[in-house]
Amino acid sequence: MKRRDFLKKLAKAGFVVSATGALPLLDLSKAEAETTPYPLAVAAEGSPAELTREALRKLGGMGAFVKDGDSVVVKPNIGWDRTPEEGANTHPEVVRELVMMALDAGAAEVRVFDRTCNDPRRCYKRSGIEDAIDSIDDSRAKITHVDELRYEVVEIRDGISLTKWPLYRPALEADVLINAPVVKHHGMSEITIGMKNLMGVMGGNRGRLHRDLTDGLVDLSLAVKSHLTVVDATRVLLAGGPQGGGTGNVKKVGKVGASRDVVTADAWGATMFGVDPFSIPHIKRAHERGLGIADLSKVKIL
Repeated sequence: MKRRDFLKKLAKAGFVVSATGALPLLDLSKAEAETTPYPLAVAAEGSPAELTREALRKLGGMGAFVKDGDSVVVKPNIGWDRTPEEGANTHPEVVRELVMMALDAGAAEVRVFDRTCNDPRRCYKRSGIEDAIDSIDDSRAKITHVDELRYEVVEIRDGISLTKWPLYRPALEADVLINAPVVKHHGMSEITIGMKNLMGVMGGNRGRLHRDLTDGLVDLSLAVKSHLTVVDATRVLLAGGPQGGGTGNVKKVGKVGASRDVVTADAWGATMFGVDPFSIPHIKRAHERGLGIADLSKVKIL
């Protein structure tokens, strides 16, 4: 999509472009807050691809999210130069299945990308995700490296920790953003799942966000809407995250969870560690600020 068309799309949605080129957002703290709990689908038997398909089936299939002609982004975690067995990145079979289902639902294109922490070429290759997407015999499926020239400075109205930040335009302009994180330990946020996975669409010095991850991750999730979050808990890195190394801290769990609500998805992911989701500061804060529902007792689990 050309920049001119992108800005027209934002204007129709209620966005206003400032003279500085920044894109002020609507009051998403209220407009996008989830007031009615969305169901959570959990699949617990089968291969990573089968688990992914079963979780989506319980939510009505990918057609409930992707319509004919949609542009789709699948945003996995590809941040680390690690193999699938080491649990630092989203399982390649989960990512491939999501792309295949989006194509089957009629997507005009499906893009996969991440702003990695280690060397991007090594991360894409060693994670297995590049080969998984390249194996799809369909020109609509594309895995690309981020282009540093394609960030837009976005103003986040009512942001507490983040008031503006450069965000990756292909993620903002997609009709459907599928957030596909892996569940794992994180030394600073305790756990990293869907909300933190969105740091992969941030430009600039992302390390600054670590000064206040609790509100910063909520601000980011208000600015970048996850239309569907699919949580890879096929294996879980229990310690040494987010990078990990080796398989000593990796537990095979064999589950995939999915929800329209990124907070619900993250709350479920937190239970893979045997903890109360409200004990994780950014999940609790997301619930308090109305981003979504972290109280799983109020969520229908399919």
